[in-house]
Amino acid sequence: MNPSLITRVLATNDSFAPLALRIPAGIIFAAHGAQKLFGAFGGYGLEGTGQWMASIGLEPGYLMALLAGSGEFFGGLALLLGLLVRPAAAVLAFAMLVAIFAVHIGNGLFMSNNGYEFGLALLAIAVSLVFSGAGAFSLDRLLNKNEH
Repeated sequence: MNPSLITRVLATNDSFAPLALRIPAGIIFAAHGAQKLFGAFGGYGLEGTGQWMASIGLEPGYLMALLAGSGEFFGGLALLLGLLVRPAAAVLAFAMLVAIFAVHIGNGLFMSNNGYEFGLALLAIAVSLVFSGAGAFSLDRLLNKNEH
């Protein structure tokens, strides 16, 4: 029998490796999303972030800020909960590709020059989670057990 789409999306194993990636990355992504959406943690909120995004050519800026902020905030929460980790990680990987190529690539690798190393590390984590799923101690694992 062919497994359902939701079974494939929730599929994971009982490894602790994804948990070690999910928790710190979830905190980082949720915090960065909160900066963009709500102005938390010294961020500029939707208006300020939207204006900045428009200034670098990501138009319409407000919509781009809303999309990036929502992806990061809700994607980060999904990682923390271990819920729908594969699709959340795919969204976060895409957001990191945009950040790397639209903002950081011209500055070289290192963060000290506003380079792409931090975005690259987060991209690697997100891609790893797309492949592995949520792992142990996740809602995906719990829900997938109940599917069978």
